[in-house]
Amino acid sequence: MGGQAKGKKKAKPKRKDNRPNNAGFVQLSPQERMKLRVHEKAKKKTAEKYSVQQLLEKTEEYMDSFDFEMASLFCQRALDVESTNLQALDMQGHICSELGDTQKAKGAFLRAMELNPDVGHSKYMYLGQIHTGQEAVNYYTKGIQVLLSTLDKQAQTTQAQAGAAAPPDEDTELPTAKDVCVAYCSMAEIYLTDLCMEEGAADKCKEFIERALQYHHDNPEALQLMASYLFSTERNQEGKEYLLKSVASWLPAQKQSAASFSTEEDMQNDIPPYESRVTTAKLLIESEEYEMAVDVLEGLLEEDDEVVQVWYLSGWVCCLQLEKAKEQQERDGREVTEEETEEWNALKEAARSYLTNATKLYSKLRCDDQPMLEHVEQLLGDLGGQLEGEEGDPTVDEDYEPCSDEEDDAEAPMQH
Repeated sequence: MGGQAKGKKKAKPKRKDNRPNNAGFVQLSPQERMKLRVHEKAKKKTAEKYSVQQLLEKTEEYMDSFDFEMASLFCQRALDVESTNLQALDMQGHICSELGDTQKAKGAFLRAMELNPDVGHSKYMYLGQIHTGQEAVNYYTKGIQVLLSTLDKQAQTTQAQAGAAAPPDEDTELPTAKDVCVAYCSMAEIYLTDLCMEEGAADKCKEFIERALQYHHDNPEALQLMASYLFSTERNQEGKEYLLKSVASWLPAQKQSAASFSTEEDMQNDIPPYESRVTTAKLLIESEEYEMAVDVLEGLLEEDDEVVQVWYLSGWVCCLQLEKAKEQQERDGREVTEEETEEWNALKEAARSYLTNATKLYSKLRCDDQPMLEHVEQLLGDLGGQLEGEEGDPTVDEDYEPCSDEEDDAEAPMQH
C-alpha cells in the first residue's frame, strides 16, 4: 500500500514503414508483395549505382542501334529513379511506339504534356498521328505553336548564348523550319481524308499546304500534297507540275544512291517515307508518267517486298505501258515490228509476274482489300492467268502482321 506508484512506461517509437502506398500494400498477395519489394530494392540499387543521365545515355545508345527492348529497360530504370524526367518520358514514348505499344507510348507523351505543355513539340506530333479528325488537328496545332515559339527563341539567341550550356528545361530537340512544314502537311492530310466533308475543308487544306511550303518551299511531301489537292479539284495540269517537281527533288538522288550503294544518312532523310512514295506512284500512274512510276515502284520493292499494293501497282503500270504502246502503233497505222513484239511480250510477262506475286502475297498476309484483289484477278485474266512455278516468290516474315484495308489504303486503287 505504501509502495511507490510505477512510472508510466515510455512508449517505443514506432518503426517507420517505408513501403510504398502502405494501405494498398497490405491488400496485395504474398507474391505481389515480394515482387514490389524486389522492384523497390532494384530502384534503390540503380539510383545508387547510376545517375539518371547515365541511364538515358545508355537508352539513347540502344535506340541508335535499334535495340528497343534494351532501350526500354534502361529508360524504365531512369523513370524509376526520376518519374518526372521529361527526356525520359519522351524517350519512353518513342521506344514504345517502335515496339508497337501504342497505349503506353500515349501515356508517356500525355504525362510529358501534363508536366510541361510548352516545351518539346514531338509529343504533340505523335499524339496527332494516333488520333483522328479534329482531335488530331488540335494536337498538331499545339505542336506547331511550340515549334514556332522555339524557333523564335532560337532566332533571338546570340552566338555566345548558343554556345553556352542549355538550362535543364530548354527544348533540346532543336527543331527546324522543315519540322514546321511537316506538321502543316499532317494537318492538310487530315482535311484531305478524315475531315474532307467538313465545311471549308478544301480551303483549310490549301491554306495548310501553302503554309508548309512557306517554311520549306521544296519539300517533296508538301509539293505532292499540293498535287493531290489540285487533282482533287480537277486542276490536273497544275497538279502534274507540282507532282513532277516533287519527284524531281528526290528520285534522281535516290537512283544515284542505289547505283553507288550509298547509305548516307542525309540522303535517306531527303527521301519521303515509304507510304508517301506509294502515293507518288499512284499519282504518276494517273498522270500517265509510267516510266517514272516504274522507277519509284522499283525503289519501293527493293526497300520492302512484302507490300501487296506495290506488287499490284507494278503489274498494273506494265499493263498500261503495253496498252499505250499498242494504241500508238495503231495510230501510226503500220505493221508491228519484231522489236515491238519482243517489247510487248516482255511487258506482258513482267505484268503477269508482278500480279502473280501480288496474289500470292495477298493470300499469305491475309489482306482485306477486295477491290484491289478483283482488279488483280481481272488483269491476270486478260493476260492469260497466273504464271506457274514463279521463281523468287516473296517471302513473309514469321512475325508479319496480317494487313487490312485500313492499313493498306482500301480506297479505290487510284483514289487520293
